[in-house]
Amino acid sequence: MSFETLAAELTRLFEQGAEAQLGEAEFDALARRVFAYQVGGNVAYRRFCEARGRTPETVRSWREIPAVPATAFKHLDLVSGDPTAVERTFRTSGTTRGGALRGRHPVRSLALYRAASVGWMRAHLLPEGGRIPILSLVPPVEATPESSLATMIDFALDDFGGEGSGTFATVEGGVDLDRLIPAVDRHVEGGDPILLAGTAFAFVHWVDAASVQGWSTELPAGSRLMETGGFKGRSREVARPELYRMLGDLLGLGDDRIVNEYGMTELLSQFWEPTLRRPGATRRHHAPAWLRTRVLDPVDLSERPAGEPGILQHLDLANLGSVSAILTEDRGILHPNGGLELLGRAPGAEPRGCSMTMEAVLEANR
Repeated sequence: MSFETLAAELTRLFEQGAEAQLGEAEFDALARRVFAYQVGGNVAYRRFCEARGRTPETVRSWREIPAVPATAFKHLDLVSGDPTAVERTFRTSGTTRGGALRGRHPVRSLALYRAASVGWMRAHLLPEGGRIPILSLVPPVEATPESSLATMIDFALDDFGGEGSGTFATVEGGVDLDRLIPAVDRHVEGGDPILLAGTAFAFVHWVDAASVQGWSTELPAGSRLMETGGFKGRSREVARPELYRMLGDLLGLGDDRIVNEYGMTELLSQFWEPTLRRPGATRRHHAPAWLRTRVLDPVDLSERPAGEPGILQHLDLANLGSVSAILTEDRGILHPNGGLELLGRAPGAEPRGCSMTMEAVLEANR
């Protein structure tokens, strides 16, 4: 099975966005086909799988597909297929545990990433349809092409950004207040609802600067805000409830209009809160039909029952051109009635299960 054939099939699925459905048997069959392609076209991953005795002939379920730790993206080129066909390489911030070495995620097809992102994102940020002015606090993709977040926001600007949309961030990740505040004021005067999109750190920067200037406003009815990411060693950390309270004071926006996104450079699909899509729903994150999550014991990597905490392992079919099964250091709970509750990074040292798996990946490729 070629990359192009699988990518075309997956694109048709992804373009259904929130309407896409995959039963367990359908997901399992598709995941194992993707696994077979990746074992055949990714030497580093194949060595690891063969060392574990897991091949397309022996794997009986998507749950048995070997997952590489997210840290493996720092040490190996995990491209599946022709490495000269990589269209872009996304890189991690380099500020996570493990030092300054940055993870790198080779992307064979930006069109596939776009298909996996746009429909699912629109369903959670603009479920009523149409377009809306998007004011982004994420640096522009032209200046930060290695940022998967900047690329995703660029997709949103193109797909459902209305008149007045633009990027109001500096390349360094700060907020260009000289442009942002007048732009917000114009929309407030016109009564136009807007979508503000940015990282938690960018919003804290805005809140701090606005408090010095004495500026605040009340956004038009129908406005909403997308917030993502943590602070990753930045100078000031604020808990999410406190951040949302401060944003409410600054913008006159209730937290029922704030949507959180959970993603990572090593995944090409995202989790979203259904704050706008299903008003009143519990603040838990939901994945698209083509992504499955397992919650594992941090020591032996056995699967935890629904409702119990553990470290998260994702299988993302959008990762066709790299490795679909990723073991993270993030902690969470999969609830029996649906949704993923995020509990943050595993505290202290790297979880033993992740560390041992990383050793196995490196040993297989020595």
